Amino acid sequence: MTEPTSVSRTARVAAATAFALQGFFLAVLLTQLPQIKDKFGFSDTTIVIAVVTVSLVAGVGSVIAELVATRTSSRTTLRLGLAVVAVAGVGIALSQGVVAFFAGFAVYGIGLGMIDAAANMQAVAIQHRYGRSILSSFHAVWSVGAIVGALFVSVCAGLDIGLGVTLLIGAAVVAAGAVALGPRLLVTGHEHVVAPTTPLSVPMRPFLALGAAMALFFAIDFSVGNWSALYLTDVLLASTSTAALGVAAYQGAGLVSRLTGDLWVRRYGEIAVVRVGAAIGAVGMLVVVTATGPAMAIAGFLVVGLGVPIVAPLCFSAAGHLTPPEQTDAVIARLNLFNYAGTVIGGGVVGAVAAVSNLRVGFLVPLAFAILLIILAPAFRPHVAITGEVPESADRTG
Repeated sequence: MTEPTSVSRTARVAAATAFALQGFFLAVLLTQLPQIKDKFGFSDTTIVIAVVTVSLVAGVGSVIAELVATRTSSRTTLRLGLAVVAVAGVGIALSQGVVAFFAGFAVYGIGLGMIDAAANMQAVAIQHRYGRSILSSFHAVWSVGAIVGALFVSVCAGLDIGLGVTLLIGAAVVAAGAVALGPRLLVTGHEHVVAPTTPLSVPMRPFLALGAAMALFFAIDFSVGNWSALYLTDVLLASTSTAALGVAAYQGAGLVSRLTGDLWVRRYGEIAVVRVGAAIGAVGMLVVVTATGPAMAIAGFLVVGLGVPIVAPLCFSAAGHLTPPEQTDAVIARLNLFNYAGTVIGGGVVGAVAAVSNLRVGFLVPLAFAILLIILAPAFRPHVAITGEVPESADRTG
């Protein structure tokens, strides 16, 4: 095991803080959607379109992140992404019309994609320096940031602070973070300068398998986030306050999953952890689908959170072994595109199935996705297919 240097430890804290800032502002924005809806008189459909649009535009941001990172550094890309999100937050806060609002949301989507890609570039590089699995901890900090963001909005609402001011404060926090973190991040993902014309060489079969796993996880994640409250109220007749507990249970359990994920990976290996996590997720979704009351469904969402959230960080970790170090940033950015494909699938397919039946039937879709994740578990050892070498953690998967 490589003993981390002070530079690596400092970079780990800085990158983790970037993850937290992203989760923080996303939660600030999403928890303000009811106020945004009231301010502009949007319908529920318009709000859904706005959220899906952010996912689609974020894909563009991930592409931009690849271009910027391979020409400059992932550090520059991450700081730029944070700055874009801060500017977008100001624009949304000050918007007085629908056009300005959607323009701000679109800019936010670009910044979101850039941060998603660049923060994971940094995390993979730092993990390589540590010589052991630590990537899950970064995603755990993202969850902490999201929880803090939701609590921040709750406090602002309690103090009767308006929508605009709340968003401006949130944007200022992100901007300050972009300035403060910069000198502490790694210069580039692996501190190699790559010519923009260098062709990216990536084995497509393991890459697409990891991409499919990434999309499946985010489809499950977005299904729970987007449809759980409606399922609890419309199908199981829960109150509005009770319905909110579905997402809370899932996110709280997800934090536990990610905080402990690195330990399980070091002990049992990536493939075993993904298999067990996906199986736990499938059991949780089965509980949700067969629930006879709100409490049972909420328990199911909690079980899902204990299993599947570990998949995303392990996707990025495995992708870090697909190419030479100087091309890792580009691979991370391209893998990140599957994130947004998954959110669109999770929102669209489940909604479409529910529209012709109900959400109980609709939640069979993420149940099937969790089962598919079990099948895709071997993809989380792609470096075996490339080099024939089995790292210590992977060797214990059997």
